[in-house]
Amino acid sequence: MILVTGATGTIGSHVVRLLTERGVPFRAMSRRERPGGVRADFEDPASLAAAVAGVDSVFLVTVPPVPTADHDLALLTAARAAGVRKIVKLSAIGSGERFEGATVGAWHLAAEEAIEAGGFVWTMLRPPSFASNLLWHRALVQAGEPIPDLTGDSRQAVVDPRDVAAVAVAALTGDAHDGRRYDLTGPELLTFAEQAAILERVLGRPVRTTDAGALDGLPAGMRTGIGWARSGGAAYVTDHVPRVLGRPAGTFERWARDHREAFTAGASNP
Repeated sequence: MILVTGATGTIGSHVVRLLTERGVPFRAMSRRERPGGVRADFEDPASLAAAVAGVDSVFLVTVPPVPTADHDLALLTAARAAGVRKIVKLSAIGSGERFEGATVGAWHLAAEEAIEAGGFVWTMLRPPSFASNLLWHRALVQAGEPIPDLTGDSRQAVVDPRDVAAVAVAALTGDAHDGRRYDLTGPELLTFAEQAAILERVLGRPVRTTDAGALDGLPAGMRTGIGWARSGGAAYVTDHVPRVLGRPAGTFERWARDHREAFTAGASNP
């Protein structure tokens, strides 16, 4: 039995789809009651205990409003008590790197270290920016308004979330990826403006960007991560996706073409 946390999110929803297609037993965890799923909250230990009961492996995704390892640690406490064997954690690229006196992805690193210390079999997935992050700006694109650019001239190997989910499923359903850290990148380095230009070409309508300016309003952990990316820290491509999946990593343009309708006026939430 596999527990999928964040089952309705960007990566978790694709993991659920892939496991369903393969007929693999799983339990989908979310904060709201959903048919066929389990309701649990990272701040409710009793609900976590129920969620992990009888579970062999966990796909661990936490998205706290302010960066903290607390939610990861709460799940790990319940998992250890329940005898869970394997954790596949969605982390982030650069976690543990130092930048301007701070640690990039400090909360992810703390969770990774707790997983290793907890005696679990583990796989750490460290993607950069998701191609799907452009969906956050869908309303601006539809309105013809510029979308905020947080990373300027720096480049990242933007990854298709479907590839991240496919690697997660490979790690959850086999042992070939145990004890591995994967930097799951796309096949090409792109600036945010270059992503917008590709989306513009796909949509056949202008997609403009604007400098987001200072990061003062963001939590410290997010400022560190974005600053590290702005400095070029994430400007590299790996072969981890093709090595695991046996096929090339998806391009940003392919993702944009597959999700073209999501950016058209009147589109429902994808």
